[in-house]
Amino acid sequence: MILRRTLLIASTAIAAAASMVSMSAAGRSRASASPLPADLHLAPARTQLGALRRRAITSRALLEQYLQHIAKTNPGLNAVITLDRDAAREAADEADHHMARTGQPLGPLHGLPVTIKDALETKGLRSTCGSPELSAHVPEQDADAVARLRAAGAIIVGKTNVPVLCQDLQTSNPVFGRTKNPYDDTKTPGGSSGGAAAAVATGMTSLELGSDLAGSLRLPAAYCGVYALRPSGGVVPTRGHIPRPPGWLSSSDMLALGPLARNADDLDVLLDVLAAPAPAEAAAWRIDLPGPKHARLTDYRVGMWPDDPYCPVDANIRDLLEQVGEVLRSVGSTVDDTARPVQLPDSDRLFQRLLFATASATATDGGFADDIAAADEIPADDPRGLFLHSRTMRHRDWLRANEEREKLRRQWDGYFATHDVLITPAVPCTAVEDQTSVPVPDRFITVDGKKRPYFDQTAWLNLAGHVRLPAVVMPAGKTDDGLPIALQIIGPYLADRTVIDIARQLARRLPEPVQPPALAL
Repeated sequence: MILRRTLLIASTAIAAAASMVSMSAAGRSRASASPLPADLHLAPARTQLGALRRRAITSRALLEQYLQHIAKTNPGLNAVITLDRDAAREAADEADHHMARTGQPLGPLHGLPVTIKDALETKGLRSTCGSPELSAHVPEQDADAVARLRAAGAIIVGKTNVPVLCQDLQTSNPVFGRTKNPYDDTKTPGGSSGGAAAAVATGMTSLELGSDLAGSLRLPAAYCGVYALRPSGGVVPTRGHIPRPPGWLSSSDMLALGPLARNADDLDVLLDVLAAPAPAEAAAWRIDLPGPKHARLTDYRVGMWPDDPYCPVDANIRDLLEQVGEVLRSVGSTVDDTARPVQLPDSDRLFQRLLFATASATATDGGFADDIAAADEIPADDPRGLFLHSRTMRHRDWLRANEEREKLRRQWDGYFATHDVLITPAVPCTAVEDQTSVPVPDRFITVDGKKRPYFDQTAWLNLAGHVRLPAVVMPAGKTDDGLPIALQIIGPYLADRTVIDIARQLARRLPEPVQPPALAL
């Protein structure tokens, strides 16, 4: 059941309507100078924001376009799982009244309808993180990042689907069911931001706020043919993300919140709003991310890591990375495809240890005691014990693992002293079969016709996560059967705008990404 916020009292609604009627003549002429574009909701966010600021369209009219498109498109995908129509209309009307009254936008996202991943708490709107235990959870406070979107003038339309507590690489849960890939309903959209990526890909939102711990933002972007940015660690406040449990003030040291969009420019739009210190720290300092390292693609020093025996990629991915290298060389960029910042197996193992450790924070006392007992039965050097020994490690062991992480960060720093970015595969293959009904130990992916472990899906994405590096996933071209192909761009710490810029410049020179049927109008 979709929960709705309380409507404004009648007198407020009447006053709001009167305010619209009394819009100035100049304002009316600007808003009605040309017919309202019937498909503006499918345009980039920058285009929509420009139209809203010029008053070529009202926020309410744009919202209604979105609601109609969601009603038509979502039933076949199940990406948007909670709609907040009444509150969204109320907020859109208020944005329009403000513009009519002052001639000024509320903020950089003035009047723009957006959706939010259901892992992020939204005040007054059901926020379940796909968990039956939270099916009736209605927060009294926004997550910090959601509050920033509202303060910037965004209109929160609804929430997008996730796996239970974001703990899967595909998107399905007992509360809302399964989200389908917009290109092939037998495939997964990925997880845990699967609903978010599917919604962006099909035009149900132009921007989405998602989260990334073990590729949860970038994996769905790769499978759904959209852009995603995992920002540098600490750039976007994370309080209010589930898990941790509702009400917790802390979150995982490996979690990042970031934008999903249909082009690189729109990643910048949302990054501008999200990049900020946590509210408790905002009085003392601010975040001012540097601009792109260079103005021209030819000036970039680019590392290429197209494949690795630890996590082989299929022919479609290799062909795309080869094409990227050719494009870079053709424009005069410096390309190095031999140097490696780290060893992929060592980096991935450390990532897993730290991931399993941070996930233990929310284990029940009884469950954690069982984990300790089970870990005692498995030797430390047994590969089967990696999960249990990492999850139950002593604080001393975590401190040493964290020191290993800092050494790994130093290795990356050394690499980026001579390279501006590193381009890698995003995933080892394109969107995999949905395996919701298959037990996790029996799941697999297929790379060049060979079965590979299920969690190999994130091995390339894991390169950036634990070392706090910014990483963009971008689509380019498609397979013979119409699935999106993607690559990943990793940059130095705080070089978020550089990785976005590389994606922007490559997009002009690589094959156009495929569009799902919902956008092929």
